[in-house]
Amino acid sequence: MTDTAKLAQLIEPEANALGFDLVRVKMFGNRDDLTLQVMAERPDTRQLTIDDCAALSRRISDLFDEKDPIAEAYRLEVSSPGIDRPLTRLADFQDWAGHEARIHLTAPVDGRKQLTGFLKGVEDGRITIDVNKHEPMTIGFDQVANAKLLLTDALIASTRPLSLDGVEEEEFEEEGPPETDGLAESNPDDIMNEGQD
Repeated sequence: MTDTAKLAQLIEPEANALGFDLVRVKMFGNRDDLTLQVMAERPDTRQLTIDDCAALSRRISDLFDEKDPIAEAYRLEVSSPGIDRPLTRLADFQDWAGHEARIHLTAPVDGRKQLTGFLKGVEDGRITIDVNKHEPMTIGFDQVANAKLLLTDALIASTRPLSLDGVEEEEFEEEGPPETDGLAESNPDDIMNEGQD
């Protein structure tokens, strides 16, 4: 199987050249249907536009045509991390402090292989998470097998899309006075005075 760490070393300078940070490089699928997934983001927005993805995809494709680092046939997928993003760098655990996450550990700690709760941040290279129905736990970054943010209302509220281009807008007709089915509009005073002659 292809070494994704080596692929990441090739891809990262291409992402950086476009002003992006590389978030994750992952290969998945079987030999007949391999996908190379590359996640990147702009440091200021934590997202990529469709044009950004296309630009990075072209750079990677050109580089891989030259270097040919993957022997098998594969499909390249370039994307933004999304709202419920993977946490792949130590800084991510600090940047997303206050949000809920799920961390899978390389080996159990206090009998737990998975920690779910609110990230408290990073201190001295160690991650603290306030584990649901338990207590805060502190672990080393090297103990993290994988981690991701959980989709919550608070996370959605704190993550705004870069652009609403392409989002369908629904048009509403301005409501006028109710239809009178061809009858002349009545003056309320006329109605009140009817039959009082």
